[in-house]
Amino acid sequence: QVQLVESGGGLMQAGGSLRLSCTASGSVFSINAMGWYRQAPGKQRELVATITKSGSTNYADSVKGRFTISRDNAKDTVYLQMNSLRPEDTANYYCSATPWGMRTPYWGKGTLVTVSS
Repeated sequence: QVQLVESGGGLMQAGGSLRLSCTASGSVFSINAMGWYRQAPGKQRELVATITKSGSTNYADSVKGRFTISRDNAKDTVYLQMNSLRPEDTANYYCSATPWGMRTPYWGKGTLVTVSS
């Protein structure tokens, strides 16, 4: 069992920056990939970025060049640095953690990011 707690969401003007954090607890030894997903009102949850324990990253096309995912394995924490924010980035952002050998991840409860124009 893995528990995930996100923080760092809030209100920001377009063009500004926010940094999200997610700390894992529980069976953290089993985690390989961690990532961030987002869900806007009336839309499905979508991938933002993922990172493996070894540091391999993957980004959605819509955030490449603006967002950076990073990971501190010693702190069991994953970060999402969000720069050049746009109103269309407004969503609930969810942290995920996928154990070795599993298809379905654990999820955090989410943190709301609102970008105003």
